[in-house]
Amino acid sequence: MADAYSVVMPAFDAADTIGDALRSIAAQTVRPAQVIVVDDGSNDDTAHHARSFGGALDIMVIRQANAGCGAATNTGIDAVTTPLHAYLDADDIWLPHKAETQLALLAARPELSGLCGQCQLFRGSVDAPELGPVTDIWGRTSLMIRTEAARAIGPIIDGGRGDMVDWLARGREIGVRIELAPGIVGMRRIRPGSLSYGRDAEKDRGYLLAVKRALDRRRQGSGGAQ
Repeated sequence: MADAYSVVMPAFDAADTIGDALRSIAAQTVRPAQVIVVDDGSNDDTAHHARSFGGALDIMVIRQANAGCGAATNTGIDAVTTPLHAYLDADDIWLPHKAETQLALLAARPELSGLCGQCQLFRGSVDAPELGPVTDIWGRTSLMIRTEAARAIGPIIDGGRGDMVDWLARGREIGVRIELAPGIVGMRRIRPGSLSYGRDAEKDRGYLLAVKRALDRRRQGSGGAQ
């Protein structure tokens, strides 16, 4: 099928949350052809929980030495065999119509390479969440993209927060067109240790690195003119 899609899920020490993430994929009104879980050297039972998930999903588990969320995502992209794929961080969840909505929009607008959306931030459990604001998410949990376009951008470069900002910016520079569609497509969990938790100078440095790389590319593209 032209609209067949896979899901790439990078995961590190996500044994407590990966079940929620996988259940939200299984609850999609249009289920994926395959879910590719990349266990990035977890110290817990993340891989076991993914492998033992029920039969509603075709799950491939790839385990690698810890290399970072971007590297784990790259490994997953390499394994995709469908024309489209989406991403879901292992501590987040999708709403049931996420995939169906984005597939329909991409089918209707072939000029687009991908779509992002909005997510509701939350803390605690999925059953009794402490809800936060709704925010635009230009990143993994909301993104569905044409596989050819993702591979054209090249690898995601790890560096804390900002890895996806850099990747999407590189995509725009080569003509990969990704838009943000209105509407909530998922819920983003805020928990200690996650990239999205609180303020952290070392993690926030990734945003500065993304800006620096963009400026460096611009200078190189203009022949190094100052």
